[in-house]
Amino acid sequence: MFLDLMYGVGVGLALGMTGGGGVLAVPALVLGLGYSLPQAKPVALIAVGGSAFLGCIDGFRRGLVRYKAAAVMAILGILCAPIGLWVGRVLSTTTLMLVFCFVLIAISAKMFLQATYSDESNQAEMASQLNCRLNPETGRFKWTGRCFASFSAIGGFSGLLSGMLGLGGGFIIVPGVRHLSDLNMHGTVATALAVISFISAGTVTSFLLAGGIIEPQAWRFIAAAGVGMLIGRQLAPKVAGNILQIGFSLLVCIAAVMLFVRTVLSL
Repeated sequence: MFLDLMYGVGVGLALGMTGGGGVLAVPALVLGLGYSLPQAKPVALIAVGGSAFLGCIDGFRRGLVRYKAAAVMAILGILCAPIGLWVGRVLSTTTLMLVFCFVLIAISAKMFLQATYSDESNQAEMASQLNCRLNPETGRFKWTGRCFASFSAIGGFSGLLSGMLGLGGGFIIVPGVRHLSDLNMHGTVATALAVISFISAGTVTSFLLAGGIIEPQAWRFIAAAGVGMLIGRQLAPKVAGNILQIGFSLLVCIAAVMLFVRTVLSL
């Protein structure tokens, strides 16, 4: 029981501070609590989705959520999640775990390099080539065809992986938005939480309609994740965005390596 609560709070805390911390839910359930991947997926989605909903309420209250971008990503994510669920049933658990590990490592490396890149002249040049840029007067995105397509792709891909692997999608949304737009880290996290809550809800609904069952003891982990989220949202404004990004990328890398070793040893 104590481990359920400890891991749940840790996942919620990471999610609240980084927007992508929900990616740690499956590793926590599999490595820490002994769940199989099929058992862990729905529990992770409910924990991450419910916690993200609490976090996005806080983001709306602070005016950080870019709600139009969140709506576009959420709609595409919900539409693509059933495809991910189907793929997840077709592929073997070992294949899914290996795909999961490699995706985590790639995202971790991308976020770490993005956070530590310090060449200001090149950064300015890259900023001028972003697909989505904020209007400095309103703080809202300037919507173009490229911007709409970019957010649609991020949402669709996050929904696909959400269905396949039981992820809320924040580990795709956060680096994707950071890479394709000039929205700051805190705004990105708040927007990602809004998207995650809707994508997770859609994916869980599809899972339950297909006859899926949530074990009673899993609700301790889910409730603890909500508590961690509330703590994380209070701490996040006190930490620099690039520090959050670096810390999250390292956590994801560690989780990926541990899951990869476990998967290979089980072969």
